[in-house]
Amino acid sequence: MNLLRKFLLPIVPIYYLVTWLRNKLYDWDIKKSVTYDFPVIAVGNLSVGGTGKSPMIEYLIRLLKKERNHIATLSRGYKRETQGFQVVEQDSRAKDVGDEPLQFKTKFPDIIVGVDGDRRNGISELRTLMSKPEVILLDDAYQHRKVQAGFYILLTAYYDLYCNDILLPTGNLREPRSGADRADIIIVTKCPENISKSDKDSITKKLNLGLNQLVLFSTIVYSDEIVNETGKRSVSFLKDINFTLVTGIANPKPLIEYYSSLGLRFNHINYPDHHNFSTKEIEELKKHEFIVTTEKDYMRLRPSFVDADLWYQSIAMQFVAGSDIFDKKIIEYIAR
Repeated sequence: MNLLRKFLLPIVPIYYLVTWLRNKLYDWDIKKSVTYDFPVIAVGNLSVGGTGKSPMIEYLIRLLKKERNHIATLSRGYKRETQGFQVVEQDSRAKDVGDEPLQFKTKFPDIIVGVDGDRRNGISELRTLMSKPEVILLDDAYQHRKVQAGFYILLTAYYDLYCNDILLPTGNLREPRSGADRADIIIVTKCPENISKSDKDSITKKLNLGLNQLVLFSTIVYSDEIVNETGKRSVSFLKDINFTLVTGIANPKPLIEYYSSLGLRFNHINYPDHHNFSTKEIEELKKHEFIVTTEKDYMRLRPSFVDADLWYQSIAMQFVAGSDIFDKKIIEYIAR
């Protein structure tokens, strides 16, 4: 925590009161939420920063595609330069629709991907399309109380549990910890693959779950290949070269640790999360012979690196245990 954020501690009670009262107005039905007669699943967190929402959305897409559901995702399109509702196409630009929505559409071209800061309007627009979706996945919509999803998945990172945090601006919580009560499932993400039973029991106790809530634990799995539009290469290829790792994500530390554990030699250039690269920054990056980045950053960088060696490291979410329980709950909800 930096010094400025400590000085802002007196503001925390004010932020608490505002966010607590807002939630209560929805809970008491004074402010109205819209409900739907088709499946709407919201994925989100209480904290700012990366908890693994995109890998979770992609896991849900893969699961629901197996059940032959007609799926749509809806995001706000963070840091895009456009306004209102848009349908994302494979040839869309990240600056127009956001990097993560473009990532979803690129990886899953047969699903509908929409962006709209107003989730209520976005859902209405999606349902007016000729190919009307049967299931809508709301990305980063936990605090969007104008919409009441039928199923809520709350993510919290293993190294930064919401139960150990305080509200903005001193801490990283967007709303009080009591907001977790709205979740159907809480997933502790980015866990060590060998997380112990005692560690899981300790975290479960700290989270203080409600009677009908379930907690599961997941980890991030790195692909053994790097990818771009021309093809794939084994990560082992990187052992023979000096390359540059470029990241513009909330927490690049796990990726850095993974590459370091493989004995790779690389120069790391770090930018803020969802960074919009300037022309000057692009020109500087082009001086590097071989660049590896994250999939999200690749969506923003690729238009400027058509003829350059730009590759991305893909990741996936994997449950430490209990994937069958999670899958069953989602499928049962969809069936209802």
